[in-house]
Amino acid sequence: MPKVRSEKSRIIKDKIFKIVIFLLATITIIPLFLILYYIVQKGLKVVSPEFLLSLPKPPGEEGGGILNALIGTGIIISLASIISIPPGIAAGIYMAERKESKLSALARLCVEVLQSIPSIVVGIVAYIWIVMPMQSFSALSGGIALGIIMFPVVVRTTEETMKFIPGTLKEAALALGVPYYKAILKVVLPASLSGILTGVLIGIARIAGETAPLLFTAFGSPHLELNLFKPMSALSLFIFNYATSPYVEWHELAWGASFILVSMVLVINIIARVIAKRWKTRF
Repeated sequence: MPKVRSEKSRIIKDKIFKIVIFLLATITIIPLFLILYYIVQKGLKVVSPEFLLSLPKPPGEEGGGILNALIGTGIIISLASIISIPPGIAAGIYMAERKESKLSALARLCVEVLQSIPSIVVGIVAYIWIVMPMQSFSALSGGIALGIIMFPVVVRTTEETMKFIPGTLKEAALALGVPYYKAILKVVLPASLSGILTGVLIGIARIAGETAPLLFTAFGSPHLELNLFKPMSALSLFIFNYATSPYVEWHELAWGASFILVSMVLVINIIARVIAKRWKTRF
């Protein structure tokens, strides 16, 4: 009898534990769905071809769109990717290949500290380093600020990805007489490409919604600006400026831009998760 009671007690505790875990998981999911529901409810009714393909209109005029912010977001994110991805991958490769070196340990510590720095601090630093010497806000300074934020994400993902690559791949290449740099570039790096791509996409999703750094760097513009050395708009800046304005019409446009930005971030994250899942099944 004591054994039967003990077994029933364990079963009951196990069920209670599972219920508690399920409730806690549900509690963490509910706020996300409420936020998404509210953004979709407010923003979807504003989205239209005209909204996506037209420029903002002056205060008092109805209509207008986010074409300048969409193109500006693409340009600034592209700049940030060019600035952060190549050195980030190179640093990640070095840290994975030279795990025990003092330089690798120092670099790892610096990356961790850089990843924890608030984005507004990065924006202030970019303002002092770039905007003030140039005496002008610009898309270039915004891309550099976002590139600094994206850099540690790419580094850590590359390093962690390369740790999962079997060492026998590199050893086989070296045994065939392939130079070390070619073994890395032609064998190890292609094998880890999917994982690195996942990290790049996560980094892009990380910077896509940043506003504080761009307030100090790109600043924003109501015009369709393609000059990298001039102020340029972005979706996050558009949302900030329009949401804080006193015009009701601009508030609706801000909700529409919020819907577009959140949709972009969700799609990028979903693609990253799919790539990561497929990559894990290979090793």
